[in-house]
Amino acid sequence: MKHGKKYQEALKQVDRQLQYEPLEAIELVKKTAPAKFDETVEVAIKLGVDPRHADQQVRGAVVLPHGTGKTRRVLVFAKGEKIKEAEEAGADFVGAEDMVAKIQQEGWLDFDVAIATPDMMSLVGRLGRILGPRGLMPNPKTGTVTFDVAQAVREVKAGKIEYRVDKAGIIHAPIGRVSFDTQKLVENLRTLYEQLLRVKPAAAKGQYIRGVTVSSTMGPGIRVNYQKISA
Repeated sequence: MKHGKKYQEALKQVDRQLQYEPLEAIELVKKTAPAKFDETVEVAIKLGVDPRHADQQVRGAVVLPHGTGKTRRVLVFAKGEKIKEAEEAGADFVGAEDMVAKIQQEGWLDFDVAIATPDMMSLVGRLGRILGPRGLMPNPKTGTVTFDVAQAVREVKAGKIEYRVDKAGIIHAPIGRVSFDTQKLVENLRTLYEQLLRVKPAAAKGQYIRGVTVSSTMGPGIRVNYQKISA
């Protein structure tokens, strides 16, 4: 893969062999972000798990203390009094059969997160082929299937992110924007890292955390000394 001149210039500022202290790594991400827009700061965490085995899956959600800098549009599938609860909590769209029909018939997908009450899942299940591949299907593991829709909506709006290990055993997640204060980005990184430690599968053998890399959307990857993240 060929990279542009700005990327190559940014890369010259990074020692690819060095594992940087978390604060240094984040400062370097901000310094080497080459784009004119406010890039997302992303983290890739390599885990010592085999995702092919169900008992080594790592999936869940965590609320970042300083959010991600992105306003997320929330759709709630609910009925009755839960509709009012969702709306008062700040949900952007709320409905039941009408929303299912809108997605099925119009291909409408103008939302970032879908939340559903458990009694709605038989209805929402019809959308599995549409929402599943896009990572939009409500799931109990990520707290998006719940009767406490108000709390779920508030958490998403406050900066809740979902994480899921990919086929290569890596967790990819956003932890903020380049414009964020460095310390806030470090705290978001620490929150995600410590959450992954808490949900370590019992079946995972050997070294669990294998590597942590941070980068901006268009910038080079910067290796982090992950043993210092929780320090």
